Amino acid sequence: MPSPFDRRAFLAAGGGLLAAGALPRALAQGKAKPKMRFSGAFTEQDLRAEAYKNFAAAMKDDFDFEPYWNNTLFKQGTELVALQRGNVEMVNLAPQDIAKQLPAWSLLTSAYIFRDADHMRKTFRSDVGKQFIKLAHDQLGIQIITPVYFGARHVNLKPDRKITTPDDLKGIKLRMPPGEFWQFLGESIGVNPTPVAFAEVYTALQTGAIDGQDNPLLLSKLMKFYEVTSQFVLTSHLVGYDLMTVSNKVWDAMPPAEQARLQAAAEKAMDDYTTKFNGQEKDVIEFFKAQGKKVYTPDIAAFRTHAQKKYLEKYGQDWPKGALEKINAL
Repeated sequence: MPSPFDRRAFLAAGGGLLAAGALPRALAQGKAKPKMRFSGAFTEQDLRAEAYKNFAAAMKDDFDFEPYWNNTLFKQGTELVALQRGNVEMVNLAPQDIAKQLPAWSLLTSAYIFRDADHMRKTFRSDVGKQFIKLAHDQLGIQIITPVYFGARHVNLKPDRKITTPDDLKGIKLRMPPGEFWQFLGESIGVNPTPVAFAEVYTALQTGAIDGQDNPLLLSKLMKFYEVTSQFVLTSHLVGYDLMTVSNKVWDAMPPAEQARLQAAAEKAMDDYTTKFNGQEKDVIEFFKAQGKKVYTPDIAAFRTHAQKKYLEKYGQDWPKGALEKINAL
């Protein structure tokens, strides 16, 4: 048995370690670290998985990160309800899923709402972005931490037709994913949207069943769509992103200092990942050009004006007053 002096010395040394932060915070509080179960649709090989791992490493003293990649825990589209029911602590959530429950969020899923990844990031960190985050917190019971960019969608065509404005896409049968949201997105940029399953896109392009498709450039390279098309029109009509999201139960239980650490770690991890992603997109453009494909930018202002007019007519009544103008002005 240690002497009283030994015990006092040990406790004093332990107190010094705790004060210096040398022991994990959960241990310092005399409890086991909580588990942060995470659900995402992408595979572990995806760059986004690397970003989430970097985030988890920065937060290792606060919780144990338990990831489930490739929808192995919940099917895509069911994550929001699982989060609300407390069946998972953190998800990589599609903004379209939020818009289904909260119509105001349809603004943040509309064509040309964001110019690029940087504009999207600025929006979510601005007052108008915080307004949408608060809406989701108060009405859906979730806390949005940060957007997770995964590439802008561009028009990829088989016909060698010069595209400058939406009028030039009239009559073009452009494959769009099935579903009302995606079909309307196609209409908003001037094409004849044609629903085709993703696995059938290459064959549909090859046979001429469709004239083109739209996807982020990295995905178009991965799926080798360039082999059966002639040009990439850099329309950037939809900046693709998801949202790192936790339940209110998890967020509200955190002390303010831990919330701040989590927010900072998440933003750093996703900012670093976005820089890496953008670098790979530039390499892909050079690859397409080397394959003899035309790659050029149309009149983006004309496309934005055309698309936003259509979205305002269909969904504008659900959007917070002045929000579109504030986002455009950022």
